[in-house]
Amino acid sequence: MSEEKIESILKETRRFDPPKDFVSRAQLKKENLTALHAQALSNYEEFWSDLGREEIDWFEPFKKTLDESQAPNYKWFIDGKMNASYNCLDVHINSKAEKTAIIFEGENGEIRRLTYADLLKEVCLFANGLLSIGVKPSERVIIYMPMVPEAIIAMQACARIGATHSVVFGGFSAKAMRDRIQDASASIVITADGGYRGGQVVPLKESTDAALQEGCDSIRNVVVLKRTGEDISITEGRDIWWHDLVEGQDTNCAPVHVDSEHPLFILYTSGSTGKPKGVQHSTGGYLLNAKLTNKWVFDLNSNDIFWCTADVGWVTGHSYVAYGPLAAGTTVMIYEGAPTYPHGGRFWEICERHKVTIFYTAPTAIRALMKLGDSLPNQYNLTNIRLLGTVGEPINPEAWMWYHSVIGSERCPIVDTWWQTETGAIMISPIPGVTPTKPGSCTQPLPGIMVDIVDEQGIPITDPKQGGYLVIKKPWPSMLRTIWEDNQRYIETYWERFNNQYYVAGDSAHRDADGYYWIMGRIDDVLNVSGHRLGTMEVESALVAHPDIAEAAVVGKPHEIKGEGIFAYVVPKGDRPIGDDAIEMTNKLRDWVAEQLGPIAKPDDIRYSDNLPKTRSGKIMRRLLRSIAKDEEITQDTSTLENESILDQLKGDN
Repeated sequence: MSEEKIESILKETRRFDPPKDFVSRAQLKKENLTALHAQALSNYEEFWSDLGREEIDWFEPFKKTLDESQAPNYKWFIDGKMNASYNCLDVHINSKAEKTAIIFEGENGEIRRLTYADLLKEVCLFANGLLSIGVKPSERVIIYMPMVPEAIIAMQACARIGATHSVVFGGFSAKAMRDRIQDASASIVITADGGYRGGQVVPLKESTDAALQEGCDSIRNVVVLKRTGEDISITEGRDIWWHDLVEGQDTNCAPVHVDSEHPLFILYTSGSTGKPKGVQHSTGGYLLNAKLTNKWVFDLNSNDIFWCTADVGWVTGHSYVAYGPLAAGTTVMIYEGAPTYPHGGRFWEICERHKVTIFYTAPTAIRALMKLGDSLPNQYNLTNIRLLGTVGEPINPEAWMWYHSVIGSERCPIVDTWWQTETGAIMISPIPGVTPTKPGSCTQPLPGIMVDIVDEQGIPITDPKQGGYLVIKKPWPSMLRTIWEDNQRYIETYWERFNNQYYVAGDSAHRDADGYYWIMGRIDDVLNVSGHRLGTMEVESALVAHPDIAEAAVVGKPHEIKGEGIFAYVVPKGDRPIGDDAIEMTNKLRDWVAEQLGPIAKPDDIRYSDNLPKTRSGKIMRRLLRSIAKDEEITQDTSTLENESILDQLKGDN
């Protein structure tokens, strides 16, 4: 067997057609979807040009749809002038001024509602406040906030005046924040005295102060929202309370006319090595895809209450909380706090209380909630939910089935979405009123998104049992424009492998006989077991399919005979087994995986814990798992871990 091939060994045959009542009411019908795909194939630029003119309000129309003169640094909608905040707020005022834009619930039980008129007013007040302290177009503004309406207000205010924001997730450490401030040469930090999570106060201002003590000379002001009332230190001449900044400001603020290519935001994504990458997104192209995907994938209508559970510190919170849904004129739900505080049913309680109709969350959250049992969500009325979505990583088929049957009561389509910080918006996903779904598959690319799977030489793969590199063959409007201040890294990371011919996503995938895409894991995580290259996701899915297992993560470990062995970290649904019980469960699970996937996929080692090491955003920190498997000392920053004691369990120390 060639070592270049990645094998797909997952066997999944279940298939679910969209419910007939959903199909009858869906915004995007089969014939419309077919026509969109056909247009994109026949005239790619015209396809995007038409959508750009239909979906975005331009102050000055664009003259050229796609500029490829400096490829792979592509530009879209050249010379068009617009403003993202105007497209999210002002365009709705004549028809939707009193429509609720944001429903907010705090962990402490606080509930606030802002109409589109309220939100526009608050954005203008804060935008004028930023102008009063000298913020200019293209200046970088760091936003380090809890998940409260003011976080969205701050983002929209920056967009309104042409400043470029960089949101730093509130769970990040002072060091992580310092690195981002320095890389962006930011001039302003917007933060809060604190935020609430898991019954504790997250000391955001304290972390900000610590970051600024370490060489952040570019910062001239810190704007502080009074959220918790905690005692904090205020540096005279630098720190300004939010309420003082907006006091007496005009409630009108004219949106700045920016070029379509104007940097709307920089969002840092951590690589497994090296400093964080500042992914830079444009304004026009980004907003177009953010709006379109909200309409297409989530079937948005005027009555929807859309809850994407992501924090605005992540790209999902940008595209499916702060920008896309507002551009589409819908109502967004936001929640500040932990999903299981003060009880495991908090998510479902919120869905019931606010009559959420669309629920979009990460597989890690689904698996954590699944572990708590079926009886918990069954206590709540979830009948208003009509559509479910997943984001962030591939979802295991068994978690998909639980989501489908327990949360969706087998009546809600599930949109399993694949995309990245770098893509700006969803790239591969079912269309809920059209696409039959398969548990664990993100199904097919959206119209205008030209995806393929290629081998090590860049040759397209047609064998449905063979995986390869997931690539995108044509530029798309919401793609990243560069890595901030490091264009060479942009080219090396995403384009160089295949001589700038394709965008390289970094994921392995295969395409089945029906043309459905299955993400197999990161290319870097592909296991090479006795010459067989296996995706980690398939082994993880087999483990989670066992009735006693809630969650699993798989990494490679050097093996003197096989080259690489399979090391599995497993979270049982019941108590964590120890001693003879652990040995018995390990033997049982190894046999189970062999039965599901074949003997080649048997884990060599299985370690048990009460949870997996995750960031506060729910992402599994696989780099830590790889270090533990190799018995390496952990030198990486673990400050974003939800629970650091888990590491001791995984090491076998307790």
